[in-house]
Amino acid sequence: MFEARLSQGAVLKKLIESIRDLVSEGNFDCSENGLSLQAMDSSHVALVAMLLRPDAFDPYRCDRSMPLGISLKSLSSILRCASNDDVITLRAEDPADQLSLVFENPQNDKVSEYVLNLMDIDSEHLGIPETVYDAVVHMSSSEFQRICRDLQQLSDSVSIDVSKEGVRFSAAGEVGSGSIALRQNTNVDSGDEATVIELQQQVNLTFSIKYLSMFAKTTPLCGRVTLCMSSDVPLLVEYKIDEVGYVRYYLAPKIEEE
Repeated sequence: MFEARLSQGAVLKKLIESIRDLVSEGNFDCSENGLSLQAMDSSHVALVAMLLRPDAFDPYRCDRSMPLGISLKSLSSILRCASNDDVITLRAEDPADQLSLVFENPQNDKVSEYVLNLMDIDSEHLGIPETVYDAVVHMSSSEFQRICRDLQQLSDSVSIDVSKEGVRFSAAGEVGSGSIALRQNTNVDSGDEATVIELQQQVNLTFSIKYLSMFAKTTPLCGRVTLCMSSDVPLLVEYKIDEVGYVRYYLAPKIEEE
């Protein structure tokens, strides 16, 4: 038996909304460690890993580990029936062929119940090695989203150059070129707006801006984003969900043609 009650239903709604365009289906793994998902996009370019720990829920019950094979599009459609201030309860029997969703609205004593048919999804769990990155950038998630949106007008690729001066995003295409530089600044009024850089050595890598823009859809969940970069390893883009979980995206850099 699996049961998890989320008092802030908006968190689950925003979470599924942010990843549904990247991955269409996946196994949500319920275990004593919480509710997690690891899935690759259809072209096997990007990987998403998310976790909601047990303390995100009250109560959280999982008698034994089990996968819930879910179509994210279908789940997203059902979650759109919930208000942002609804309490959402997820339930599944063991073995699970259906996921029950209950939306409770404390304001108007309304309870909605839905059932989602589960899928049998064959997926392998990838071991993601612990990596010490050459450059780590902590910045405003809305600023990152804005940069992706602006530079996407120029090219399908963006170069990210991290140095001790700051971080520079640049793009060049048929229309023209552009760059946006953020200096390291910690003395801004809002902590969410600060740009903080941890640098072992300078890094300059190029990525598909389409994928970065997809990752940036997670902005409503978190005011800050962390970009972790090293040569020859995938970029890690991490959004922390308060103290209760995270969404992490991994994207391989584009290899520059000689």
